[in-house]
Amino acid sequence: MFEMNGRLALITGSNRGIGRAILLALAKQGANVYVHCRKDAPSARETAECARAMGVDAECVFGDLSDANAAEQIGEQMRSTMGMPDILVLNASYQIRNSWDRIGTEDFDLQMRIDFFSSIQLIQVCAPHMLEQKWGRIVVIGSVQQAKPHPEMIVYAGAKQAQMSMVENLSLQFAGSGVTVNNVAPGTIYTDRNTQVLQDPAYLKKCENDIPMGYIGNPEDCAAPVVMLCSEESRYITGINLYVDGGKHI
Repeated sequence: MFEMNGRLALITGSNRGIGRAILLALAKQGANVYVHCRKDAPSARETAECARAMGVDAECVFGDLSDANAAEQIGEQMRSTMGMPDILVLNASYQIRNSWDRIGTEDFDLQMRIDFFSSIQLIQVCAPHMLEQKWGRIVVIGSVQQAKPHPEMIVYAGAKQAQMSMVENLSLQFAGSGVTVNNVAPGTIYTDRNTQVLQDPAYLKKCENDIPMGYIGNPEDCAAPVVMLCSEESRYITGINLYVDGGKHI
């Protein structure tokens, strides 16, 4: 079950954190993979080597998703190497913490471009191949903030809500084509993005108390549901939002 030999996946923001865990989990199931990073970095090259060690092909692609041309540039890189992907995992995101009365145009535009508009652009680049071959998987990585927005992340939470609306919209448009579109919404996860704040014992305890299961998840907890949704076995699942958050959204 969930075997992916011969499939090709692009996972954005996959040189670290949840994206890296997803990429390596897909590689373990036999998928060839594209490691995406904003720019050429040792972490991206090292992640690709880890994937190759599992016996699959792996290439790095680079593009700053705050750039309006990044999606097409990533597409050009893929066309010149292993070709267009069968699986697209939209994991990359950007957070700016700010109180509601200090949100400015620059902060808003940057987060909405990276967290929402770049997703649309990458789907525009990748989905035609999926629709033509009548098989494809698109998984968006959302957030528990869809249900419980952080008071200092109004824009980020809004972008994640917008992504979910996009998932519901496109899942209907692609229904019957063999291409599914789904959302996976992590809760509090140990990644380098929040390592520093979680080092504060008081804040850590507060976070754990906000989670019904009582503990913070690991990136691998998010990877398994994504693998399932990218598999052939998930062919009858589309348009869903799957929380991976220890019950925090409740």
